[in-house]
Amino acid sequence: MEGTTIRILAISDIHGCYDEFNQLLSDVQYNPDKDKLILLGDYVDRGLRSREVIEQVMELRDEGAITLRGNHDQMMLDAILLDTDEVNSRWIRNGARHTIESYCGADFFEGEMDRTRYNEGKAYIKKKFEHHLSFLDTLALYYETDTHIFVHAGINPGVDDWKLQPHHDFIWIRDHFYNYPTGLNKTVVFGHTPAMNLHDSEGIWFCEEGDKIGIDGACVYGKQLNCLEITEEQEYRTHIVRFMHNDVNVEEEQ
Repeated sequence: MEGTTIRILAISDIHGCYDEFNQLLSDVQYNPDKDKLILLGDYVDRGLRSREVIEQVMELRDEGAITLRGNHDQMMLDAILLDTDEVNSRWIRNGARHTIESYCGADFFEGEMDRTRYNEGKAYIKKKFEHHLSFLDTLALYYETDTHIFVHAGINPGVDDWKLQPHHDFIWIRDHFYNYPTGLNKTVVFGHTPAMNLHDSEGIWFCEEGDKIGIDGACVYGKQLNCLEITEEQEYRTHIVRFMHNDVNVEEEQ
């Protein structure tokens, strides 16, 4: 049955957790000839190996994977290309240090991250990894099938046509999405908001109304990386890999 999609595999919020991501792909026996892999964004920040994750996600995209945009991917792109005080401050608050170190070396900052060194790191990425930035800039905001909508953060129920909602909502929305019915006949699969904030568990959250599935297991916060499998018969299965490292200290998203 080569060339026929048997399963959909959805993973979100990798955040530089390269080892966990590869272990999860191995555990589910991902086969690009038979599976549709959908990655829901946030490949960078907070974890230790963002550069390697982006390299691999680019390769997976070339093999047929769907690669969506997350708010952290957008923050990195904005900070490097727009370079305003606002976007720089936002990225610094939300994990820029580990991402820059993944490109420039673990000892790049040698202590506190000062703005001069931060700017040098950004300039290095912009010069040497333009292909990574170009890739991030082409990421789609959503992916739709006959039965599901895949998106990083969610959709705004207050917008008549969700496809026309502000781009910000696709990668940032929280409460106004998961606290209200979507009114759609498709199930929305999303990341961004850790599942433990939705049902006190890092396991995948299945909304009682059946219109939403939250898959962010907060791996980089020391929890787990989740994979939602949707079988050919439209059945759901879950796969997990626990966080493997003890040396990542992160702050809450701001």
